Amino acid sequence: MDMVEVVKRKARALLFDEEGRLVLMKRTRPGQEPYWVAVGGGVEPEDADIEATLRREVHEELGGRIDQVRQVLLITDDLPGGIGLQHVFTARLLSMDPAARTGPEFTEPGRGAYEVVHLPATRRALSEIRLLPTRLAEFAQANLLGP
Repeated sequence: MDMVEVVKRKARALLFDEEGRLVLMKRTRPGQEPYWVAVGGGVEPEDADIEATLRREVHEELGGRIDQVRQVLLITDDLPGGIGLQHVFTARLLSMDPAARTGPEFTEPGRGAYEVVHLPATRRALSEIRLLPTRLAEFAQANLLGP
């Protein structure tokens, strides 16, 4: 049996703020319907491990700090040349400073808008948005406690 190469790794988090709301990013790109994503991104060579990737991404995208980090899901994607792995965590957002956000998402205008959204952590609220990837949306719908 041939080994499949992992060609891309990402860390994402279903973040919960101090009021128990989900903290997501609303993505608005020219010519596309808006969609929502969990905070996160790709592994960089300087990241010690996948949790370090998540912590770095939370800082870059939110100017945030997290704790109570737990991996809850692994999503595999078929990509050219191999597979992609998305490690999905839950975490508590301890603090956030949007003025401290960094990264190409905020400096390259062609990438569209990244809006931080606080959403009730309920199945109803999730059903009203387009959370991507679909596998993450399905997981969240199945595991949130609220109606």
